[in-house]
Amino acid sequence: MGSQTLQILRQGVWASITGGWYYDPHQNTFVNALHLYLWLFLLCFPFTLYMALPPTMVIVGIYCGVIAGMFLLLKTVNYRLHHALDEGEVVEHRAKEKESNRTSSEGANEGDATRQEDSNGPGSVKASSCNVMQPISREQDWGRGEREDVKSANLVQRTSSSLGAGRNSGRRRTGKKRASSFDASRHRDYVSLRGMAKPRSAVFAAGGGEEEWSEASDLSCASSLQSTQSHHFSTDSSSSTTSHSCHSPEGRYRALKVKGKRRTSGRTPSTGSAKTHARVLSLDSGTAASACLNDPHLTRSRNTPGNEDTVTFRRERSTFRRQAVRRRHNAGSNPTPPSSLIGSPLRYADSGVRVSCACWLTDMEGVREGTLCSMGPKLRIICFVCFLQIRLNRLLTIDPELLEQQDVDLSPELQDAPLDLEDQATATAHQAKQHYRFWLLPYLWVGLHFDRLTLLALFDRNREVLENILSVVLAVLVAFLGSILLVGGFFTDIWVFQFCLVIASCQYSLLKSVQPDSSSPRHGHNRIIAYSRPIYFCLCCVLIWMLDYVSDRTGSARFTVYGVAVTSSLVLSSARDLIIVFTLCFPVVFFVGLLPQVNTFIMYLFEQLDIHVFGGTVTSTSLLSSLYSVLRSAVTVALLYGLCYGALKTWEPQHIPVLFSLFCGLLVAVSYHLSRQSSDPSVLISLVHSKLLPNMKDKNSEDPLSEVQDPLPEKLRGSVSERLHSDLIVCVVIAVLYFAIHVSTMFIVLQPFLSYVLYSLLGAVGLLTHYLLPQVRKQLPWYCFSHPLLKTREYYQFEVRGAAHVMWFEKLHVWLLFLEKNILYPLVILNVLSVLYLVGALMITVAGLKLLRSSYSSPTYQYITVLFTVLFFTFDYRNLSETLLLDLFLMSIVFSKLWELFYKLCFIYTYIAPWQITWGSAFHAFAQPFAVPHSAMLFVQAVVSAVLSTPLNPFLGSAIFITSYVRPVKFWERDYNTKRVDHSNTRLASQLDRNPGSDDNNLNSIFYEHLTRSLQHSLCGDLLLGRWGNYTTGDCFILASDYLNALVHLVEIGNGLVTFQLRGLEFRGTYCQQREVEAITEGVEEDESCCCCEPGHLPHVLSFNAAFGQRWLAWEVLVTKYVLEGYSITDNSAASMLQVFDLRRILTTYYVKGIIYYVIASTKLEEWLANETMREGLKACGERNYVDLDPTFNPNIDQDYDHRLAGISRDSFCQVYLGWIQYCNSRRAKPLDSEKDSSLVLLCFGLCVLGRRALGTAAHHMSSNLESFLYGLHALFKGDFRISSVRDEWIFADMELLRKVVVPGIRMSLKLHQYDEPVVLFQAISSHQQNLVIAHEGDPAWRSAVLSNSPSLLALRHVLDEGTNEYKIIVLNRRYLSFRVIKVNKECVRGLWAGQQQELVFLRNRNPERGSIQNAKQALRNMINSSCDQPIGYPIYVSPLTTSYCNSHTQLGHILGGPISIGNIRNLIVSTWHRLRKGCGAGCNSGGNIEDSDAGGLSCTSGNGTGLSGDSQQSSVSQGGLSRPAAPLAYQPHNMSEHQPTCISPLHTGTN
Repeated sequence: MGSQTLQILRQGVWASITGGWYYDPHQNTFVNALHLYLWLFLLCFPFTLYMALPPTMVIVGIYCGVIAGMFLLLKTVNYRLHHALDEGEVVEHRAKEKESNRTSSEGANEGDATRQEDSNGPGSVKASSCNVMQPISREQDWGRGEREDVKSANLVQRTSSSLGAGRNSGRRRTGKKRASSFDASRHRDYVSLRGMAKPRSAVFAAGGGEEEWSEASDLSCASSLQSTQSHHFSTDSSSSTTSHSCHSPEGRYRALKVKGKRRTSGRTPSTGSAKTHARVLSLDSGTAASACLNDPHLTRSRNTPGNEDTVTFRRERSTFRRQAVRRRHNAGSNPTPPSSLIGSPLRYADSGVRVSCACWLTDMEGVREGTLCSMGPKLRIICFVCFLQIRLNRLLTIDPELLEQQDVDLSPELQDAPLDLEDQATATAHQAKQHYRFWLLPYLWVGLHFDRLTLLALFDRNREVLENILSVVLAVLVAFLGSILLVGGFFTDIWVFQFCLVIASCQYSLLKSVQPDSSSPRHGHNRIIAYSRPIYFCLCCVLIWMLDYVSDRTGSARFTVYGVAVTSSLVLSSARDLIIVFTLCFPVVFFVGLLPQVNTFIMYLFEQLDIHVFGGTVTSTSLLSSLYSVLRSAVTVALLYGLCYGALKTWEPQHIPVLFSLFCGLLVAVSYHLSRQSSDPSVLISLVHSKLLPNMKDKNSEDPLSEVQDPLPEKLRGSVSERLHSDLIVCVVIAVLYFAIHVSTMFIVLQPFLSYVLYSLLGAVGLLTHYLLPQVRKQLPWYCFSHPLLKTREYYQFEVRGAAHVMWFEKLHVWLLFLEKNILYPLVILNVLSVLYLVGALMITVAGLKLLRSSYSSPTYQYITVLFTVLFFTFDYRNLSETLLLDLFLMSIVFSKLWELFYKLCFIYTYIAPWQITWGSAFHAFAQPFAVPHSAMLFVQAVVSAVLSTPLNPFLGSAIFITSYVRPVKFWERDYNTKRVDHSNTRLASQLDRNPGSDDNNLNSIFYEHLTRSLQHSLCGDLLLGRWGNYTTGDCFILASDYLNALVHLVEIGNGLVTFQLRGLEFRGTYCQQREVEAITEGVEEDESCCCCEPGHLPHVLSFNAAFGQRWLAWEVLVTKYVLEGYSITDNSAASMLQVFDLRRILTTYYVKGIIYYVIASTKLEEWLANETMREGLKACGERNYVDLDPTFNPNIDQDYDHRLAGISRDSFCQVYLGWIQYCNSRRAKPLDSEKDSSLVLLCFGLCVLGRRALGTAAHHMSSNLESFLYGLHALFKGDFRISSVRDEWIFADMELLRKVVVPGIRMSLKLHQYDEPVVLFQAISSHQQNLVIAHEGDPAWRSAVLSNSPSLLALRHVLDEGTNEYKIIVLNRRYLSFRVIKVNKECVRGLWAGQQQELVFLRNRNPERGSIQNAKQALRNMINSSCDQPIGYPIYVSPLTTSYCNSHTQLGHILGGPISIGNIRNLIVSTWHRLRKGCGAGCNSGGNIEDSDAGGLSCTSGNGTGLSGDSQQSSVSQGGLSRPAAPLAYQPHNMSEHQPTCISPLHTGTN
């Protein structure tokens, strides 16, 4: 605890004050000293200039020039150094090597070296013999060799043992490497680069004795932090030949120590090609390597006297790698490791002779070849890849995590020990020093003796050139503006030094920023936060200079609002001084975290501007949407401003110009259209793209996921298209209608009575719609009654079986809301506009647009604003009025802030109420007494936070509140969405063995995803029907059911649209979550206490204690029976269902019958019967005496087991299943031959034997054991079929047999029960095909079926959670669920979220039982904190921002009618005309047949095909299904009648 506190004080508090500088004890002296000197220079240099020189522009010039030069130099060097570590060169200096006993064989080593090229084509990998390669005498070339660069990937290196006769002893060899260095953003913990580089072709040139290397890749063979040790050429003095020992591409590794710890390095983007190249290594290469390893002739080395310097093969290293392979095999990464990879280490053929392990990899035209080199008939040297054993095993697993590791992640002893050295003296001789070659000029370079970690400890990395340019520009701008203020005399005395401290902190953060910052929304390094201080500093300096400039030049013309001269010199100078003080407090401001990062501030600024000035909706879904919304509003104002300006030029007091009436009509129409559009333009862009380029979508027919598509994007595009078509007509009608109303004289002639009537109607309708109706529909009206006064039909139903019935008060609410939004508010605002002519055109345009848009979008509390403004400025303070339009505009902003203050105070009072506070930790008890003197400051903070719309969060969950930084309504600055783990985003190897995503949280997240889709369909309509009570932007609700607990955050509210985000909590949450769930689900009707006694209560009225307690909660229960479509889950233990052998026998029997059903039902049956490969594979099964004696078959499980033959024969199979085969064949339209000796029976026999053998193989041939049987059953259920017998390889002729026959058979067997009769069994299978989806939960088809509203689903789930290992049969049934809707104080949610973010990110509290997440029933603290984005919270599902449109709600369409479009208008006219014809025909032709005319009319109406009658829609709803478009690519189970409509009919009865 003490060390963590010191770390927070050092890296958090002190670094926030200084801008990033602090003493880091984990770094060396050079790093800390450089940081200290840089920070002191940035602090003292401007202070010295100010004190030493007169305050002139000379100071500005000198200061800006020095800062520009310094930052330009530092950023350039930093960028070049990182580039050198990424793409630079590594130079090795080798020590002096002893050559005293190696000079006798030098004379025989002259000649030319040749290279043998493999003539095989691409992809060939073989081991062959090479020609004798005799090295060239290079005595005359060692002088120039020091000047030549030799690539580090040379796999055949020069050594001093064979070529050192003419070399000077003091010379050092130089090699050049392509380095791939550490990338800090990946935070890898392993030692060095794992990827295997492309090998290089080694060429020995005879002419001139020079050595050339053709580089095949720009990757190094070893990491930049490791040194590649050179191998020796061993000399055979008896034969005068040299055995070339080529060193491995993996190289030799040397551990670098930093203060006793290993330095780490990781993959860089430059290693991508190496990793890709390594993955495509074929199995043939492994086979060849295994052959080399296991061949006794190749492991024998000639024992030549005096030759003891061959390469040493370390037994410890090989043993370690073999153990690593076994460990990975046991962990499940490789189910079938080759035996050669885990076999025993190489044995020495002869005593005293070590095996020479080397390799020579050549790369010709991208082909990897491993070549075995020999040196003649007397001496044979092994040439193979030393690390190929462990490398091949990792490649076969196709596991990127293993590919990214190092083969050298061994113990330090094995890393430090050289592999080819025989004693310590030789090891010392071969030690090498390395450094990076940093080029200053084309021919001038310096050596760098540090790595990426040291460089990252010095300065932050700017990855792009633009980032470096931005940093330099900001540093110069900070210096320029700061020096301008210093020279201008804005600071004196000690404040000069304080201002220089602020400047230094802003500039230093561009070099080494505070990580993590108190306002950082994420863990780890945040690149954006480094620019926050300088940008805010520049903004404050510009504001100070501008306010000072304006205050000195303020003339007599002043702009006054309510008697206050806003542009007076006193006000402007006071604002300037306030900003000066705020700037001087930058260290404290950034330490507390009052300012967000820059992009968050821009989003917040645009959102507040669009909401409070232009009347828009929330624009903070993204930075792009914020910019789009503000630009859209600005363009609208610019277009309307021209009309208004032209109208005001011709204004007369007693006559309204026609141009102004046209402006009013367009203002209402445009406001209506903008209120119906979402701030997120992505759906609109997608719609335009699909209309303009409909065929540009790339579809890959080979992609298995191409058939599984999400229907939501197409549904959203359809909804937006409908709304645009409707707006095209409605906006024209609105513009014409209100133009006609305004051009009349009613707004002038009927004054002032019209105003009083409109205000009275508005107040009455608003009071009834937004107060009385919601209160009487609440669960506890006015916290006095114990039941709703207006109940829904589902209120007393124990289990809801259909959609919610539309009540009369819901229809009344919809019509009142329609009247208020579309008639009353436009008339009130037009009435206000009609009596204005002294206000400017811009003010009229902006205020009118704002008031109309906000009235259309969220009219909940607009009536209060209008009534208060009219009463206050008409009767109380008429003289203060700045015209009613401006009064309404300003009061709408004031009231929005007052509502925020009200919610904040309610949260504070309920959270710190002494009789219900819960102490989650000892700190809470300690902080509670200190909250009392904090109360006055708390109220000030509440007012300030309400004005700025910032969260007010409890510090560490205690009773002390602090103000957080400003945030948009969306709150979370990142678009974090949970990603379901299934087979579409996991590797095949992990699916087969590790079964990813098998935890309950991942599997249960699909229920919340389906709940999100249900809310997308119905939420907006339910809100308009008043089923969730009153709602505003940013409100939070909790939906609670039996096992579902989700928090719904309303982010954006428009006219007929709602954008929300759902956060699903765990099904079985923690103890604290369960206590809070009990609090929101328990009733208070039975509470009869009053103070300390229990006198009881009146009927249907709450007791005194219950009413008092409900008023001191940050939440309230709105509805107890909210009906929503969802899935009910039923789980049964598979172990209990299959415990007895008889039950397993039944399951196996239905498995076989399912295979027979699907193979006969397939349309490819005749093709399979005619397949020659299958006929040849099944030929043995057709013999009369054929018996399959596989030990997999068990007499206790297989019904057709022949005890006499101890296996399954064809006769025993036909005795049990021939009748079923013949019945299924009879249901075909064209029955085939189904006799005992027919090919159909033979195919069924082969498939059934194969299926059961696959089940036994998956169960490890232990089907008698229940756990093994369930394991095999689950493996086959998810599609893991492993063909282990040669007799079953005929199935590979067509894999559709496995996918369309065997897999559906094993899945259908779980659903079938005791069906003895073939007719009943056949009908059951056909029915389940139609109505039931059976799939594994990891299959993408499962998710597609759930999201497509399939009626029923079944799956076999393997649960591995907290020590439990069980199998469950999961059944989902679609039905209507009942939820409790709980409204939570939105400021409570925002405050608790902000507190958790600060505690976990900035204060680094990792305690899982911290006090801030303990249960607090009055605020639902645990549930709210659990819903935070991961890793701060732990929700199992977080939906993306989803928009719900009202036109998708069927019941709302019955009340108001569907969307208006040209097609619907045409259908209405046609249907009306046919009804008129029907009535006229029935009245005029008395003898005619009225029924015929009715039928004719109906046929004409329905023949249009575009309209849907209300009765049909209502009937579909009453039967339990919502009208929704069918997903075109949704998952459909295999249907026999669907594939063969003329062959088999499930409902066939044999009669016509």
